[in-house]
Amino acid sequence: MPVSRLTGQPVSADCRLVLFDLDGTLVDSAPDLAGTANDLRAAHGLPPLPYEALRPMVGSGARGMVGVAFGLGPQDPGFGPLRDAFLDRYAQRLLESTRVFDAVACTLDRLDAAGMRWGIVTNKAMRFTAPIVAGLGLSARACAVVGGDSTAMSKPHPMPLLEAARRAEVEPQHCVYVGDDLRDVQAGHAAGMAALVAAWGYLGLGEPIEAWGADAVLRHPEQLLDWLHLA
Repeated sequence: MPVSRLTGQPVSADCRLVLFDLDGTLVDSAPDLAGTANDLRAAHGLPPLPYEALRPMVGSGARGMVGVAFGLGPQDPGFGPLRDAFLDRYAQRLLESTRVFDAVACTLDRLDAAGMRWGIVTNKAMRFTAPIVAGLGLSARACAVVGGDSTAMSKPHPMPLLEAARRAEVEPQHCVYVGDDLRDVQAGHAAGMAALVAAWGYLGLGEPIEAWGADAVLRHPEQLLDWLHLA
């Protein structure tokens, strides 16, 4: 039986709620986010960047996209207007190519069939999250959807995860959080939840995922069912 690295106790035997990150975990939004970045580059007379250069930074949102597309960070002059222009453009193409990962869709079906409740916790603002979740047919199925501006703090702070657990009326120790970024593992453990890495996600460009301290690394979405003893 899996054991939490945080508490040293078994964590999946009485799991009652699975919480997922959105981008790179539940849905493949990289084509639309990368496309927005290249649209913005074109508007500034710059050639497109390869998709492979943009995809790893999708999990960092507008900050990551502007960073890789223009080499600017929040501390740099000109970052703010580029970020705002990026977000405005992205709002126009939220669902052009974004889809639920095929294997994740199958796993969600299995969770539903087993009566396992699940929700979404993302740092993406609700102005983007709500239309994506609704447009992909997930709104009625998720028992909680918490965005980056739903609480006073965003991940890696545990507040958004605790808010999702509160809405679902499930104690944090009976929850597991699945995400594709180091801050997802940090937020999950800070909330007292088990934290699993979605290795099919965007993952960033930092240290190897095996060094993140997660309770497990899932190489395929169906491995979540094994971890939950639902396979």
